[in-house]
Amino acid sequence: MAAHAADPEPVVPPMPERTPRALREAIAQHAPVLLSDFDKHWKRAIADTYDLRPVPAFMARWWTEYAIARDPELDARLHDLELRAAESTDIAEARALLDEAARIRDKALRTEPGE
Repeated sequence: MAAHAADPEPVVPPMPERTPRALREAIAQHAPVLLSDFDKHWKRAIADTYDLRPVPAFMARWWTEYAIARDPELDARLHDLELRAAESTDIAEARALLDEAARIRDKALRTEPGE
């Protein structure tokens, strides 16, 4: 089935409140493919250890993952860059591709709640 000009653009959901619970709810609703890994990581790094020190690093990682996954076009772009870099035989090209991927991840990390 072909897309029609009248078809609306997919809406990228806003970022949630910056808490583990809100992030988990957003992942469950908008990027459920990430949920199992999110839960396993939470259990292993936080719940099983009763240590809250890893929470900032945990949130940074999953905030970035969700910020990218919630936007299918951005997610596809990032994966394409990483795949092309992995397959490249030209070190300068691979470095440029990975630099662009890193900029996408950095921007995702800096995305604010509500954006």
